[in-house]
Amino acid sequence: MLNDASRQRPLRTLVLGGTRSGKSAFAEELAGRSGPVRYVATAAVDPADGDFADRVAAHRERRPADWQVVEGDPVRALAEPTPMTLIDDLGTWLTGRIDARAAWESPRGTVAPDVEELVAAIAGYQQSLVIVSPETGLGVLPGTRSGRLFTDEIGTLNQRVAALCDEVYLVVAGVPVPVREIGNVAAAGTSVDARQHPAEGSVAAGEGATQDTVAPDGVGAAGSGTVAQVAAAGTLGTREEVAARDSAVAPDGAGALAAVGSVGGAQDSANGSAAVSAIPGAADPMYDLSGEAPVFGIATPPDQHVRVRAQERQLQLTKPAGALGRLETLGNWVAACQGVCPPRQFERARVVVFAGDHGIARHGVSAYPSEVTVQMVANIVAGGAAVNALARLADATVRVVDIAVDADTDPVASAYKVRRSSGAIDREDALTEAEVNAALAAGRAIADEEIDGGADLLIAGDLGIGNTTPATVLIATITDTEPVLAVGRGTGIDDAGWMRKAAAVRDAMWRARPHLYDPVALLRVAGGADLAAMAGYLAQAAVRRTPVILDGAVVTSAALIADALAPGASAWWVAGHRSTEPAHSAALTKLGLEPLVEMDMRLGEGSGAVTALPVLRAAVAALTEMATFGEAGVSTADDTAPATP
Repeated sequence: MLNDASRQRPLRTLVLGGTRSGKSAFAEELAGRSGPVRYVATAAVDPADGDFADRVAAHRERRPADWQVVEGDPVRALAEPTPMTLIDDLGTWLTGRIDARAAWESPRGTVAPDVEELVAAIAGYQQSLVIVSPETGLGVLPGTRSGRLFTDEIGTLNQRVAALCDEVYLVVAGVPVPVREIGNVAAAGTSVDARQHPAEGSVAAGEGATQDTVAPDGVGAAGSGTVAQVAAAGTLGTREEVAARDSAVAPDGAGALAAVGSVGGAQDSANGSAAVSAIPGAADPMYDLSGEAPVFGIATPPDQHVRVRAQERQLQLTKPAGALGRLETLGNWVAACQGVCPPRQFERARVVVFAGDHGIARHGVSAYPSEVTVQMVANIVAGGAAVNALARLADATVRVVDIAVDADTDPVASAYKVRRSSGAIDREDALTEAEVNAALAAGRAIADEEIDGGADLLIAGDLGIGNTTPATVLIATITDTEPVLAVGRGTGIDDAGWMRKAAAVRDAMWRARPHLYDPVALLRVAGGADLAAMAGYLAQAAVRRTPVILDGAVVTSAALIADALAPGASAWWVAGHRSTEPAHSAALTKLGLEPLVEMDMRLGEGSGAVTALPVLRAAVAALTEMATFGEAGVSTADDTAPATP
């Protein structure tokens, strides 16, 4: 049963439709039910285009006189909350952004920074919101490059926005069809609109809640309160497939996911690693495989109001405005993440290295044998690896967890072991469904464990022979990059090894592409247990509002998945460095991240992120410890300007 506050929670609604489908009229009807509306018109009218001007005029005539009309950027509009906002539409907004970046002939993803900013603004908006967007996926693939670019970009944007919305409608010939609808099902074929009939058992998206998935015929799952959970952006399928993959419904219809138990008592040892106390079943050789895939929900963005206060403080510090370059924007970001200005210096920066072997390593794609992985786990536990040395200098501590090492490891590292080595992804799935679920849950539990233990900054590291191959497959699949452009030298393979690796990536991508919009299935087919655990760790860190420094290609491949599992998660990350692996640049572009340092590193372990940590500490120190002009008695440009006669 929902309380009154949950029933009255403002809704987010996405209305899709084709040209002249009636989508705008339906959206206006929905938005207008609650009173006056702020109407955000995204189209820029060219006076020379009479036909388009007529279309805009028709929309204006239809709007009630008491509606507030805002023309321009929806991101700026969403910074000012109002009880009901209608954005019409994302298609003209996207066209404007592509125009602004002169990107019609550029690769897909060029407007990714704009998309990320809009998605974050929608995710953080706390009032009722109706969004209109064109559905372009029902027609023939456009015959021009620019047409295909728009179709691909708007399709991806629609999926991202749909994952943030409580309701999704498709308007066909003026008839709205519910694709996802909030509301309980009173009888077969009849859905109850929660806007007018909030009933017990209906589920509103929000803190810990999930979203009802209702088929177009309106038939819901049996039982009051039964929920089909949509866990990731763009995850589609039949009702049975979605329910089997994403639902965790108790027999009484409560729909509650059993929480992964927190492992208490993780202690830093003298060498910078961590000891993990026992969990139920820890004596068993493998982590619990009986659970469902965890559902992460939407990541609330960092506090934009605090970011503005940080920007204002930067202008008062004893330096010319902008003189510290990216250190200023980084300091503002940390303040927004912490929700306080000036921000606090990081007191417990924590590196977790996820170790796992990969079956593909047996097929000549690496310069080193898989036995190195277990040896390096022992080296990190002993404090002798590169990441340990760099972490000591950067005032961070290190922990290594064995997720899928193909050997027995120290019990201090193996409490979350899911299996021995992941499958050879060019010819078999990396994991079973139970294993990928367990690995995601392990990553989430590890993040909870670290944050509950006081970590205020997290870093993920990778360790495993062959792990750049599945990382490259995930990145190239998600970014639509050709294998030969994405494959690097990894551990230093020769030309023959590079050709074998490129062939393996090509074959694995062929197996992965059918699962492009299902992040859990992508991990199962073409990832690995260590990558899945990293994705769960990164997603949960964002949900728990904890900043993260990303490392190289392997970690960033997991970050692409994590951003789909917890939409908006990327707002909580900075890129530590740029690896020499070509796929890493493609992943950073997709996420809209710029590296803090570029040192031609390719080791992994979290070493690049730890190398960048002092830069982030410097950003905090500058914003927090510098004196203002007033405190230091230093004159500003205004103070020294000659008086106006």
